[in-house]
Amino acid sequence: MAQVLKKNHKIERKGPVVLVIMDGVGFGEYVEGDAVAEAKTMTLRSLYKTVPWTKLKAHGTAVGLPSDEDMGNSEVGHNAMGCGRVFAQGAKLVGISIETGAMFEGETWKKLVANARTGGGTLHFIGLLSDGNVHSHVDNLRKMVAQAKQEGVQRVRVHAMLDGRDVGELSALEYFDPFEQYLVSLNDATFDARIASGGGRMQITMDRYNADWDMVKRGWETHVLGEGRLFDSAHVAIETLRKETGAIDQDLPPFVIAENGKPIGEIVDGDSVILFNFRGDRALEITKAFEAKKLDEFDRKRHPKVEYAGMMEYDGDLHVPAQYLVTPPSIDRTMAEFLCASGVRQFSISETQKFGHVTYFFNGNRTGKFDEALETYIEVPSDKVPFEQRPWMKCAEITDLVIKAVKSGKYDFIKLNFPNGDMVGHTGIYQAVICSMEAMDLQLARLKSVVQEAGGILMLTADHGNADDMFEHDKKGEVKRKADGSPKAKTAHSLNPVPFILIDSSYQGEYSKELKTGLGISSVAATCMTLLGYEPPEDYDPSIVVMN
Repeated sequence: MAQVLKKNHKIERKGPVVLVIMDGVGFGEYVEGDAVAEAKTMTLRSLYKTVPWTKLKAHGTAVGLPSDEDMGNSEVGHNAMGCGRVFAQGAKLVGISIETGAMFEGETWKKLVANARTGGGTLHFIGLLSDGNVHSHVDNLRKMVAQAKQEGVQRVRVHAMLDGRDVGELSALEYFDPFEQYLVSLNDATFDARIASGGGRMQITMDRYNADWDMVKRGWETHVLGEGRLFDSAHVAIETLRKETGAIDQDLPPFVIAENGKPIGEIVDGDSVILFNFRGDRALEITKAFEAKKLDEFDRKRHPKVEYAGMMEYDGDLHVPAQYLVTPPSIDRTMAEFLCASGVRQFSISETQKFGHVTYFFNGNRTGKFDEALETYIEVPSDKVPFEQRPWMKCAEITDLVIKAVKSGKYDFIKLNFPNGDMVGHTGIYQAVICSMEAMDLQLARLKSVVQEAGGILMLTADHGNADDMFEHDKKGEVKRKADGSPKAKTAHSLNPVPFILIDSSYQGEYSKELKTGLGISSVAATCMTLLGYEPPEDYDPSIVVMN
């Protein structure tokens, strides 16, 4: 339970403390492919020369992931910044649960397996087939399928989304082909496991924040109803659709695997279904499609009676899904809760694509506000077009509303997320990413001017890298190239550090301008509290600023 914070009696500003999260903006390791460095970001360049700044860790163990080989992501990044500490996150928790066997001893696993064994039912797995370890990991799926066979399940069907976002943009066959071979090695007279359907993650099933329910509808028709274009195998489907569309993996159209002209994996009454993605944002809508008695977003045509479970509880407040395999981290005593307890007036804003990150994830995977009277949430609707076509996204509209909030004098703490570096970075379109960085930089100049005029403090940071690492490199650091000589695009996050920049025009020597080094983004919370004039909780990771 969050308590009232103690005042530090050292910092007091006329204006608000403003935290800007430049999503997906890090310090690139390589010159080639660093769109952040190459873009004409005059505001950022000037700040690096004139104000205190440092680098923060935003990946791996610094944000609760299994190892420092694991990329950070927006969800764990905002969790860390919002709660001021590092909690073991989805990938790590799931890995431990499977390795120890705890998942397979759980009531939910036993229930779904028993249901699939009864009357010749099928155990279906739906999720992202890659080793990106952001939403899922193919190794987890392998172990679950093997365990299902060991426990007597006779029929397994996998409904697999292509990644091309947290892994290489055209790497799907590196996962699908070995996985299909793995299933063949398991199959015998008593066990039949096959891939039954698929499609690109940005085309089917994995929508978030209610941005495009047509994605979920297409996924439902593909996985559940077995409706769509039929192919003999996932390999043939992927190769054919690539040639026809020219799309990268994440944008590949849906496909259904058939035998003798009939889908091999429709989901029907009596089956069991596991959504094996562990990250919550892109799991909530397909979960609702399975669990809701009445669904207004689209016509399901057929709603099979199945035992459904998610890999994790995707929303701890709403308790969604009703059944899950691994208990997520219990994140408590977040910064927003402490600030509400201390009477701090807060304003949180982003566009649809990242709105949940400055609210739900920032608040420890909690839906809703801690205090209606003290918190204002604003969601700016995102454009429903490919992000490379609108690389500026809604950064200007977000800035308009933040400027209005600063000038109103109603808020003590304002936080916002500019999604450009991440969402446009995932497209792999380098020119668009350059444009997105320059568009964001223009808005940073506007914010800086207004916050300074109001006598406030402006902080710029990021949740992870992405736009800073847009080309694939080999072990020698050389850019990988396509047959035509052009760079091979990288659409995944980076392992690079991110900036923390402090702009305080009313500085009166209360703290050292030499910021701490070697910290992670979890230290942002204590820093915000310190600059708001409070002493952070003792168990929070240390503030980046050192008081004099």
